[in-house]
Amino acid sequence: MILVRHPAYWLYRGVTSLIEPGVDRFLARRVRRGKEDAARCNERKGVPGHARPTGRLIWLHGASVGESLAVLPLIERLTGRGFAVLVTTGTVSSAAILAHRLPPAAIHQFVPLDVPRFLRGFLDHWRPDLVILAESELWPNLNAEVGRRGPPLVVVNARMSPRSFKTWRRLPSLARAMLAGITLCLAQSDDDATRLIELGAARVTTAGNLKFDGSPPPADASTVEDLAGRIGSRPVWVAASTHAEEEAIVLGAHRRLLPRYPDLLTIVVPRQTERGGPIVERAGAEGLRADLRSAGQPPGPDTQVYVADTMGELGLFYRLVTAVFIGKSLAGGGGQNPIEAAKLGCAILHGPLIGNFQDVYRLLDEDHGAAMVADGEALARMLDQLFADAAELRRMGQAASDAVARGGGATDRIMEAIDPILRGVFATDAG
Repeated sequence: MILVRHPAYWLYRGVTSLIEPGVDRFLARRVRRGKEDAARCNERKGVPGHARPTGRLIWLHGASVGESLAVLPLIERLTGRGFAVLVTTGTVSSAAILAHRLPPAAIHQFVPLDVPRFLRGFLDHWRPDLVILAESELWPNLNAEVGRRGPPLVVVNARMSPRSFKTWRRLPSLARAMLAGITLCLAQSDDDATRLIELGAARVTTAGNLKFDGSPPPADASTVEDLAGRIGSRPVWVAASTHAEEEAIVLGAHRRLLPRYPDLLTIVVPRQTERGGPIVERAGAEGLRADLRSAGQPPGPDTQVYVADTMGELGLFYRLVTAVFIGKSLAGGGGQNPIEAAKLGCAILHGPLIGNFQDVYRLLDEDHGAAMVADGEALARMLDQLFADAAELRRMGQAASDAVARGGGATDRIMEAIDPILRGVFATDAG
């Protein structure tokens, strides 16, 4: 059963059509919370911000920072072969990062909300000849509108978590209808592929995880040198992409380590930059000297906690340390991507709540490039061991780097898999 014949789709379509009159108020609230770009809200309603390039066009969509960074190698390969690429994302943070990292031949737009009229306007303007969605971005109206127009629909880096699989199994006919319009599904792992096939995807193959193929995040060499000079020989670690509830855990780990390392510097890079101020306040309330990067405060000799509440600077801080705790793994749940830190030779510490990145962490843990910590006490204990054994810290960082290097190759496999589609759509030699 194709999606537009399923009764649940028409119920969803009716509800999303009814909410259209309230979209402006919804977007205005998100602007106030920093979740939307006020100057580009019309893009969320399908209004284009750029002219369409002449000729054939590939539309590639990734939801947020992680997905958009993962598909960068694929975007670079496609534009390098002469294809015009429209890249859409749904978050302000992803747009800010892509502004500096997209190749010149690619255009960024915010993806329209999943409202029928918005998607029709978007597709009428851009008229993509091939649609590539990353991971699990299967929205009913988007899929239905693409299906009406007929361009091939490819899902890359496709994943289906055990939790999502359990949910979809309760709705088997709807799952089959959602997956029926996919021309080719390229899964991250054999487990993802098996689950997608069982739900009804017709053409599925395992291509690997694109996140392994990305370049390390960039950093200005002079800024790295300046901050490294300020830190000097102090023991230092990074708590990256922290969830709100983890910041208390991180500060607690810092306090536990102070008796042995009185000059310890902890760098906190919160997942949400607006949390910078509250983290500084909490550190101060606990008797710790904290400075805020967004306020132009460099870490001084008395700084104990440096809060890096800026976008796109993880590459800088990963280059300053060799021990990194990756957040949303002790609180919040799901984990965050450790690959960028591993590529830069950092030893990885993480909590048990890593459901969205199980395969990546399994690879790192098995190769002893990462270690799981159960709580703040275990985090402090593991950091103590690593600070006391510089050789082990270097070995662990090298193991992490080697492990993610072996995980690469998904971009090549994806390009090989979609080459027949490219040749068919563009009727040219895509090689």
